[in-house]
Amino acid sequence: MGVEKEKLDTSIIMDEDEFNRSIEPILMKKGKVYSEAPIRDPNEINTHLKGPVVAGACLRRSLGSVGFEDMIGEPSSAHSFDRVWIGSHATFELVKFFFYRLLTTLLAVPMAFTLGLVFGVLSCVHIWLVMPVVQSSMMLLPSAQKIWRSLTDIFIAPLFQSLGKCLSSIQIQTTEN
Repeated sequence: MGVEKEKLDTSIIMDEDEFNRSIEPILMKKGKVYSEAPIRDPNEINTHLKGPVVAGACLRRSLGSVGFEDMIGEPSSAHSFDRVWIGSHATFELVKFFFYRLLTTLLAVPMAFTLGLVFGVLSCVHIWLVMPVVQSSMMLLPSAQKIWRSLTDIFIAPLFQSLGKCLSSIQIQTTEN
């Protein structure tokens, strides 16, 4: 009871190679020929979301490293029916897939607009305000450097020269007991 040996109709879920290559395990039945998925993270800013490399399997191309096995696990002493396990696994993956697609459909365009606006304003501020101020201060630095050098030569250098002469006559000797 709980361990069924028969071959199931939903073998697409059980097939490791086909299941791991797509985040759409049930929606689209593909042949054994897969086209390479476009690279949407060329700078690899989300490498922390990729699943581990398993011998003989490709990287998970799902929402992240959180998979069904990371969330639900049955101990060997208590197993449910195989069809229940397969159905719950398929449900988990489909709900994760649909909610990701739904949320990206609702939020992607407004977030892209907002981030484009923010980075456009930051670029404008950097180009037209920050860099002119930096360049102006860099032009003023040689005169400010001369003034600073004069002030240190007048006030700070004599103080430290006097302290150096006073402290140079101190001798420290160490003796062993």
